[in-house]
Amino acid sequence: MTPVLLLAAEKESAEVTDWAARIGWVVGLALFVALVYWLMREGWKWRGTLQGDLPELPVTPDDPGPARLTMSGRYHGSTTAGQWLDRIVAQGLGTRSRAELTLTDAGLDVVRPGAQDFFVPLAQLREARLDKGIAGKVLTEGGLLVVTWAHGDRLIDSGFRSDHAAEHNEWADTINTMIEKNTREGAER
Repeated sequence: MTPVLLLAAEKESAEVTDWAARIGWVVGLALFVALVYWLMREGWKWRGTLQGDLPELPVTPDDPGPARLTMSGRYHGSTTAGQWLDRIVAQGLGTRSRAELTLTDAGLDVVRPGAQDFFVPLAQLREARLDKGIAGKVLTEGGLLVVTWAHGDRLIDSGFRSDHAAEHNEWADTINTMIEKNTREGAER
């Protein structure tokens, strides 16, 4: 054989993959992701513990009256009023879900499949406005209906997005009109 062929025959190709190092990196990354997930879960539970003084949510009365407005869409969460990043997780208010809203003379009924339903009596409603964001959800200007209401000793902002965003203006106007009327009637008594 020629010397060139002997040299080529003696060379061995380098090992393409170091399986031990690759498996080590994958296991390390999986452990890191699991740790981050666990820390997030513990933070969520801790936030719920800190908000443990939040009373039970009101339930819909037996006869709330005829519906003034109805809306289907999404419930994006609740925060401390005026602090759009201070999410409230106690009493199931931190669970995002589909939502069916019904506004009656008695108040606002929020039905959430797969999550806890709640009712906001008219006397507890404070304001409705259009906004662009609430904890973890940012939309275009006016893309979110935010309803401010009193519960216990807290003011809460709850964010909803209709399947038909054009409904938001009517909802905000109607809720604010109902609040003003209820406040006037209360002052006259």
